[in-house]
Amino acid sequence: MASPTIRVMTLLELLQTHRHMSGRELAERLDVDRRTLRRYIQALEELGIPVTTERGRHGGYRLMPGFKLPPLMLTSEEALAVSLGLLAAQGLGIAETAPALETARAKLERVMPAKLKQQAQALSESARLELPSARAPGDERLLLLFATTTQARQRVRLDYQDDREQLTQRVLNPYGLVFRGGRWYVSGWCHLRRDLRSFRLDRIAEATPLEASFDRPDDFDPAEHLARSIASLPRATAVSVRFHTELANIVAELGRNIGVFTPDGNAVMLHARTDSLAWFARQLAHQPFDFEILAPPGLRDALSEQAARLQRLAERK
Repeated sequence: MASPTIRVMTLLELLQTHRHMSGRELAERLDVDRRTLRRYIQALEELGIPVTTERGRHGGYRLMPGFKLPPLMLTSEEALAVSLGLLAAQGLGIAETAPALETARAKLERVMPAKLKQQAQALSESARLELPSARAPGDERLLLLFATTTQARQRVRLDYQDDREQLTQRVLNPYGLVFRGGRWYVSGWCHLRRDLRSFRLDRIAEATPLEASFDRPDDFDPAEHLARSIASLPRATAVSVRFHTELANIVAELGRNIGVFTPDGNAVMLHARTDSLAWFARQLAHQPFDFEILAPPGLRDALSEQAARLQRLAERK
């Protein structure tokens, strides 16, 4: 005897194949009574498959016009991309999506050919992505709200608590979302400050879409704006260093969180701010590239102290 799950899938196939079928025909094909058929119809609706019920003498069931469940056909490369995407999504700090990731993976594997299924399972069981861990819990509701309002060019009113725990109400033109350093941010035009700002989603107490719309700058890069914002935080001391290497090389070594990098002929300039010259000197000490400290002079002293320490450790017996 076929299981209820198989019968529900058979029901879906019948509705896809035939434009319209009566309840009697469907019940006979599935070898069930009308009450059981209605439970199967309800199961399809709970899966998000719209079934239209038509009453009367010539009534019956059919899929909503225009709806068609496409077959899932993935190449090996596409299956690899989807599997890696599911693995990466686990580190984004959205607790609500954890069960969804598992069910999505299970659904994909159920419809994959045997070879692709084996490859996807091998990847999920064997691969680990060392991505930045989420440092603050993500909010699925806020992510979807800002993604939707960014796309629709729709203003948002939000209640925001800053790092000093001061609560302000803002109106924001959201330009884009960024996941950086284990946290989610939304960047855009803040009407209160009349300037571009980035806001941590975990500090947003409430957000409400507004009717007003806006125009988004075509060349705005939310990730670049956020990097510059973090680099220009009001820390104690401004730092300028010229590295004699290519941009990609020094970014790979220091990461973008440290400051703003700009090409400078055959070199790269780093502009940053720091509360600890000793810490900054330690970052410079392990770089494999030549560099020049342009400012402040105190950073040269801190680097000299770091070099002397390393020399003492090297000579220790």
